[in-house]
Amino acid sequence: MVDMKVNLCGVELDNPVIPASGTFGYGREFAELYDINILGTFSFKGTTGEARFGNPTPRIAECREGLINSVGLQNPGVDRVIAEELPAMKEIFHKPVMANVSGFSIEEYVRVASALAACPQVGWIELNISCPNVHNGGMAFGTDPGEAAKVVGAVRRALDEQKAAEGCKPLIVKLSPNVTDIGEIAFACEDAGADGLTLINTLQGMRINLRTGKPVIANKMGGFSGPAVLPVALRMVYQAYERVKIPIVGCGGVSCPEDVLEMMLAGAAAVQVGSANLVNPYACRDIILNLPAAMEKYGITELREITGGAH
Repeated sequence: MVDMKVNLCGVELDNPVIPASGTFGYGREFAELYDINILGTFSFKGTTGEARFGNPTPRIAECREGLINSVGLQNPGVDRVIAEELPAMKEIFHKPVMANVSGFSIEEYVRVASALAACPQVGWIELNISCPNVHNGGMAFGTDPGEAAKVVGAVRRALDEQKAAEGCKPLIVKLSPNVTDIGEIAFACEDAGADGLTLINTLQGMRINLRTGKPVIANKMGGFSGPAVLPVALRMVYQAYERVKIPIVGCGGVSCPEDVLEMMLAGAAAVQVGSANLVNPYACRDIILNLPAAMEKYGITELREITGGAH
């Protein structure tokens, strides 16, 4: 018998598999297919202060070994998420969820994070400072150590003020791979008060329509994800693990149990699954069901013990 339990910032998960934000919605569509309580947890759709329609269409482009998206943080806004989406989520998912927070200013990040941290269902705040699909925000904070530290520090202070009343909600910061030194950004976020890190978000990419000679995506470029980015993600998780002491959630190209094991050996305490959910809606369920066999094949009895084993 193998033990798949892991600990993420002080919260125990039944297993390390977490659907990534933007690929799982609020869980409703997937709950019609299988019992999503099999998941460790999931990160729901990125939330901003006000409702956003997102970027113009077309905003998805397929490519070999992955896809490119430029959805642009489409969401109903934090007030409706709290009033409508979280109550509906409570009916289908009975574990703490990860709230992915996005913004276009430090003030917006603080407001949205504080509002979601006050919700009992929310177990972690995932601060997305790495979205490549919006202008004047998102990745603008995540590619500069000083700017990253400013937004993380501001949210950290706001959550600390709530701590007595609401309990401590760990702050996990989602990092961009579109940087020269991922370790420098990771350390800046840890130093500013992050409790954990998620990496990586999507790389930047594009496709061109040969018939029109124009970019396929209306926004020209978007976030490239899928199996092709796994080696990049592994490298960055490995590098970040050597620079910080806080837990890392590995993300990028994960599509099978063996990928989960690789991510954890590189330094991940838990693992997110992104675009695989869009190709196969049963992807996370299948990874979880097949993970014990993969562990037995490689002589692993306790999953939490292999984190950082490649170092």
